[in-house]
Amino acid sequence: MRSPFIHLLIAFVACAAALVGYGVWYSAVADKSVVVTTLQSQIDAKTAAVSRMSTTRAALAEIAGDEAVVRSYFVPETGVVAFIDGLESRGRALGAAVSVLSVSTEGTAAQPMLAFSLSINGTFDAVMRTVGAIEYAPYDISFSTLSVAQDSKNNWNADLKLSVGSIAGNTATSTP
Repeated sequence: MRSPFIHLLIAFVACAAALVGYGVWYSAVADKSVVVTTLQSQIDAKTAAVSRMSTTRAALAEIAGDEAVVRSYFVPETGVVAFIDGLESRGRALGAAVSVLSVSTEGTAAQPMLAFSLSINGTFDAVMRTVGAIEYAPYDISFSTLSVAQDSKNNWNADLKLSVGSIAGNTATSTP
């Protein structure tokens, strides 16, 4: 039989080996835990970035639609002829003759405007309805002068000058 001292020494060595092994494994697990925590924070940051990007894309898509609506209130430089044809057809539909006397540009580079001088002839009702239809057309329009005079018994004439908001042209505003 062995002496109790050897048993105590074996027990002490086994206990010390167990504590050292536990410390080594605890350190290894703690290191891996730090790595996992770092990875998780990186994943959370990337997930938040992706969420912000998708929110931004949705907002940009909505803004692009709104921009198209707002741009429709302005006459592009390339669409002046179509705008003039629209004015004349409005007058014809209401029984008046619309004549464009002059067209010029005004305003600033940041806010360009087109200046129109118009003459509208017809019955009083037709002239005034045409003036109203032009004034309330879906464009950025403002009248600077309006004069209405009677030419003969049933013939009236309205001379008006108006400014219409303009844009540089049909430029692409969205990116692929």
